[in-house]
Amino acid sequence: MITLNDEPSIEKLRWIMSELRNPETGCPWDLKQTFASIIPHTIEEAYEVVDAIEQEDFTELEKELGDLLFQVVFYSQLGAEEKRFDFDSVLSAICEKLIRRHPHVFASSDFQSDVEVKANWENEKVKERQHKNNDSNLSVLADIPRNLPALSQAAKIQKRCSHVGFDWHNIDDVFAKVEEEVLEVKAELHRDDSALAEELGDLMFAVVNLCRHAKQDPEALLRQANNKFTKRFHGVEAQVNKTDKSFEQHSLDELESFWQQVKISEKSKY
Repeated sequence: MITLNDEPSIEKLRWIMSELRNPETGCPWDLKQTFASIIPHTIEEAYEVVDAIEQEDFTELEKELGDLLFQVVFYSQLGAEEKRFDFDSVLSAICEKLIRRHPHVFASSDFQSDVEVKANWENEKVKERQHKNNDSNLSVLADIPRNLPALSQAAKIQKRCSHVGFDWHNIDDVFAKVEEEVLEVKAELHRDDSALAEELGDLMFAVVNLCRHAKQDPEALLRQANNKFTKRFHGVEAQVNKTDKSFEQHSLDELESFWQQVKISEKSKY
């Protein structure tokens, strides 16, 4: 019997979860939750883990990983209550999958490179999708999550197509495609809004492809760019605050001058 005084463990966490969902004595908020209602919290916790890692705040990361783990326990509790699955079956599924997808570690397969390992991983995922849908002619793009961030979804679509050979052979060809899309955007700049929107989408898709061929994660790259811009803009705000005028009272040329000063200041630190 687990009590509040027991040492922290996964079993204690599961006990806490069951107490929170106790129909008679549990927490009103936890009791009214469903699989769908806690999705936003799961997404938020995942991004907070990412943020802690990017900030190299490992004290905070320890806490955020705990929050993320609790999401898994929460879903498992709901699954057990509805007699769909439970935490033990979740563990069983991931253990089986990891062993099966790593035959070079747990079986006799001998892969000589990271490329071969990744190819095997993708082949196993194809088999899983076909088995799940009981269809050997299942689309290569089946089961790509619709709620993925658009950049990540685009990269996943391209990765799936690449695995079956539908891909550019080298990064120079991909860059040429980006240049082609830029010209098509330029042609629609002052013409048709709907055509411009379509061409902008094609350009972004092509840029994601360029990131993938450069072995970079487009979602991470854009977050880094966002962070860099935010940091520099804070620097511009600091410059503006030193003057006797509001932000709006400065001309664009003045603000651009402040921006360039911030960039020079950054470089001087390295």
